[in-house]
Amino acid sequence: MTDSRPSPRLRHGRASLAISFFVQGAIFALLVTRIPALQDRYGISDGLLPLFLAAVPILAGVGSVATEHLVKRMRPGLVLRVVQPVVSLALLSAGSGTAVWQLAVALAVFGLTVGALDASMNMLGVSLQRAYGRSIMLGFHGAYSLGGIAGASLAWVGAHWDLALPTLYAPLVATLVPAALIAGRWYVDHQGAEPTEVVRDETTVSMRALLPLCLVMAFAYIGDSTVSNWSAKYLEDVLHSSEQLATVPYNVYMVTTLLGRSFGDLGVRRFGAVAVVRAGALLAGGGFAVVAAAPGAWVGMAGFTLLGLGLCVLVPQTFAAAGRLFPGASDAAVARLNIFNYVGFLIGSPLVGALGGAWNYRAAMLVPMVLVLMTIRYARSFSPVPAGYGDGHERPRTVDVG
Repeated sequence: MTDSRPSPRLRHGRASLAISFFVQGAIFALLVTRIPALQDRYGISDGLLPLFLAAVPILAGVGSVATEHLVKRMRPGLVLRVVQPVVSLALLSAGSGTAVWQLAVALAVFGLTVGALDASMNMLGVSLQRAYGRSIMLGFHGAYSLGGIAGASLAWVGAHWDLALPTLYAPLVATLVPAALIAGRWYVDHQGAEPTEVVRDETTVSMRALLPLCLVMAFAYIGDSTVSNWSAKYLEDVLHSSEQLATVPYNVYMVTTLLGRSFGDLGVRRFGAVAVVRAGALLAGGGFAVVAAAPGAWVGMAGFTLLGLGLCVLVPQTFAAAGRLFPGASDAAVARLNIFNYVGFLIGSPLVGALGGAWNYRAAMLVPMVLVLMTIRYARSFSPVPAGYGDGHERPRTVDVG
């Protein structure tokens, strides 16, 4: 009987990539949860702060585009090994400077390299999933969620003990950078390639075929940024919770995201990606509906719990679907798809804020609800792609946007 278990090399590659996802989740959480401290350290006004925050995802999109071309000359694993320490050091630099220009440079480096990091990590994940022959992408993103919870918890400790940012960041970066570098020794690039061989994509990526997945990615991150930026304000100002209780929904969201991703791969293997994506979109849409209609804080938190369970499956499955759609050009497809991560992030928070200010926040929650539910229309794009598709000459009916 043929042994269908993955080889030790693949298992080591899977574990090492999960470590990198964890590290990135922690680093990103340590940045976004300490933005008020960064603002105080550099004396940045409320009017100037949004410009700094918007620059990071914009530059990350540039970094993702650059990575598409960079991996034609070097492996994604090498790109990841180079940029992950730079991202961590950029975080330390952002927390250690004294002049606004130093923060601007640090955030610019962070943005550019985090785009390359996100793209290369997911390229490796898609390649490994293909080698495994079964769904494992949700597990990688689960490691990212776990890192985010760890980073946010450490940030809370730093705020509670009133630690200076360099004091908080320096020992963590000194731990995480070596961990990522050691893990990088076991990355697996393009299963079947020789160690010194650079694999080049020979097919082209049709943006028309990729567009449904790009839309799903943007919708998912509009929903995610709504939770991360507005959940506390919504509970406190609209549902009249206490200040302490208002901090709970995002933590609940993160925990349920981790739980959903921990078990999501099993659901994909049993029911298929299309069914899981549809279920996730329905859960997320229902979560937004509960939040919008909630009579009080506890019902609102129940809505955010549903949101975490629903949204958590969409992004990993979108990357995986792009790899299936363009098996000969998965790196390029992932890099282009990754841009819409940042598009959704840029649109989501300002959109809800503008609608909430001009109208009301309950109605504003219905907009990401509608967008997430639109994912159901594109769910068939997540079905297995028949052999011969994704070769740049023919567009499968499963990704028809008409």
